[in-house]
Amino acid sequence: MSDMEIVDRIAMCVERGKVDKNAPYPPDMKGLDGVKELTAQALAGGMDPNIVLTCGLMAGMSVVGKKFSKNEVFVPDLLMAAKAMNAGMEQLKPAFDSGAAKHKGTFIIGTVQGDLHDIGKNLVRMMLEGAGWKVIDLGVDTPPEKFLAELEKNPGAVVGLSALLTTTMVNMDKTVKLIREKVPATIVCVGGAPLTQEFCDKIGADAYAPDPQGIIEYLDEKICNN
Repeated sequence: MSDMEIVDRIAMCVERGKVDKNAPYPPDMKGLDGVKELTAQALAGGMDPNIVLTCGLMAGMSVVGKKFSKNEVFVPDLLMAAKAMNAGMEQLKPAFDSGAAKHKGTFIIGTVQGDLHDIGKNLVRMMLEGAGWKVIDLGVDTPPEKFLAELEKNPGAVVGLSALLTTTMVNMDKTVKLIREKVPATIVCVGGAPLTQEFCDKIGADAYAPDPQGIIEYLDEKICNN
């Protein structure tokens, strides 16, 4: 296969959720090479790791993300795509460690204090990783001070705040205020079922989106295209 053919194949396998040759899913691709093998082949053939990342792994996740935002695929499809993408990222890990491959930036994410829900946060994390970001996941029930401490360890990082309960949205407000006080230039993104653009504007956050793809597109426009 040519370089273009192999990255197209990687992208298709990510989109379909084909992790490796032994994976039974999807049934029509049983026994075929998956993301793990194809990524290893591309790197062994001397392909630039950044090309594998952007034109293969990220391209496949982008297709899935856009379909998800249009309700054309659903959470299980997204999870399988993320699993396949992670198989490729494992192959790329040495390139990231050596500096041969680079992330778009660092994204610190967590569910705010008092809130133990993590499904939405985890979906955002997976999509951001698939879009080429290094993601630091602080988990659930995260106090404002923990976001700030991690931000101070990673200057220039973007912060993402998640909440599912209306009763914990006040802690999202507190976190944004603390970040604005200490590191005012930080880009803060917010999301969660009860949130609205109006609430985002009210607490002084930079971006709100009802789905992960919206945040990715915002960051691409705000940071990566500048």
